Amino acid sequence: MKFTAEQIAGILEGEVVGDPNATVFKLSKIEEGSEGSLTFLANPKYLNYIYTTQATITIVNNTFTPESPITTTLIKVEDAYKSFSKLLEYYNQVKLMKSGIEQPSVISEGVTYGENLYLGSFCYLGKNVTIGENVKIYPNSFVGDNVSIGDNTIIFAGARIYSETEIGKNCVIHSGSIIGSDGFGFVPNEEGVYSKVPQIGNVIIEDNVDIGSCTTIDRATLGSTVIRKGVKLDNQIQIAHNVEIGENTVIAAQTGVAGSTKIGSGCQIGGQVGIVGHLTIGNNVRIQAQSGVSKNLKDGEVVQGTPSLGYAEFNKSYVHFKNLPKIVSDLDTIKKQVTNENSINNG
Repeated sequence: MKFTAEQIAGILEGEVVGDPNATVFKLSKIEEGSEGSLTFLANPKYLNYIYTTQATITIVNNTFTPESPITTTLIKVEDAYKSFSKLLEYYNQVKLMKSGIEQPSVISEGVTYGENLYLGSFCYLGKNVTIGENVKIYPNSFVGDNVSIGDNTIIFAGARIYSETEIGKNCVIHSGSIIGSDGFGFVPNEEGVYSKVPQIGNVIIEDNVDIGSCTTIDRATLGSTVIRKGVKLDNQIQIAHNVEIGENTVIAAQTGVAGSTKIGSGCQIGGQVGIVGHLTIGNNVRIQAQSGVSKNLKDGEVVQGTPSLGYAEFNKSYVHFKNLPKIVSDLDTIKKQVTNENSINNG
């Protein structure tokens, strides 16, 4: 896609200083700018690059006035950083503006869908799937029977949406994610042989949820595994059966949440956190990376470590953890001194 300086200025409500017909087709950092690229200058640390950049167009603040000759066409705006971010969002929307049904693809009996559906090649839609308007489902995706998908949701290539899953509006599910696979439910008999417990619940994903690549959300044994509005899940996260995650909670990569745990709203959970099952995590809780949570947490708690401790308590304790060999050596020395003194006194 190509854009002229005049077109970009129109989108950003900016002023062109230079060639209004200058054309760009790619984005770049200002220090790496090349012909045909668009960049921006917001941080004063990068000011010198404005005089050497080969970028065709540069977005700058209204207050910028060159002190030496420049070759790049300028677009002056109120806030260069915000304007560049706005342009990125616009570019992404244009890039994802696809519609139509590619072949080969399978649309089963009873499927209904709204306007502007994009269904990539080699996709499968099961029976009685319901799809809203402006939904994008990229190639090689699987959508099982009785799934519902809300307006403006994007499902990227290779995602797997199992039967009965409910997905809200404005959601993004990235490649390789699996939504609605069986929960980990097995029961041993007297001989120690495990039998599978049928997992007959589903997954409910509410509006404005983002799910990273290769994340797995298991269906409930009974009832629903629920991801509430505004939740953001990173890549490679495991959410077990019957878990509930509250509104606007964010979870970083490689975290695992065991079955039936309830996580409140507004929580921040770092990477590689492990949370055992059947817990209740309050609202606005912060769990530092690589923590192991094995007990309920109240609203607003901040924890770290394995098993997790209060954040301040952990930091105080860590000073002693680092000095543990010296502390043990000192204790041994004191013990020997006491033993020797006792021997002398008893002699």
